[in-house]
Amino acid sequence: MPSTWSQILLHIVFSTKQRQPLISPELEERLHPYMGGIIRSLGGSRYTIGGMPDHVHMLVRWTTKDSIASLVGRVKSQSTMWVHETFPDLPTFKWQEGYGVFSVSPSNKEQVERYILNQKEHHRRQDFKTEFVAMLDAHGIEFEPRYLWD
Repeated sequence: MPSTWSQILLHIVFSTKQRQPLISPELEERLHPYMGGIIRSLGGSRYTIGGMPDHVHMLVRWTTKDSIASLVGRVKSQSTMWVHETFPDLPTFKWQEGYGVFSVSPSNKEQVERYILNQKEHHRRQDFKTEFVAMLDAHGIEFEPRYLWD
């Protein structure tokens, strides 16, 4: 076959270092589009980015030419540098080391988009730790609880 064809949809979740609530509405309004630009510059497509003051969810279409680890690492490092340059009052802003990544079937794309866009409503009922553990469980990902949080 002379070409590569793919439809790789990923739901990626990561938090600020120690889940510090550093993402204000003003920062969020500029940070999420900036992160989408990073994704595009790396060859992916941003569908939806949303979150809370202490974490972010991204639904992206990714390429077969680069690893997921590279995508997440570059989004985190480039967005951190941008935050430090653009919001000098946030010198301690950092992302946590790890992340969660979950494959998404194209038939579930709209459901995941709604979930991401409704984060603020969702978190009136459930905190981030409970949400993340539920996501791991729903996807059959085994984990050791003592290594889950920084």
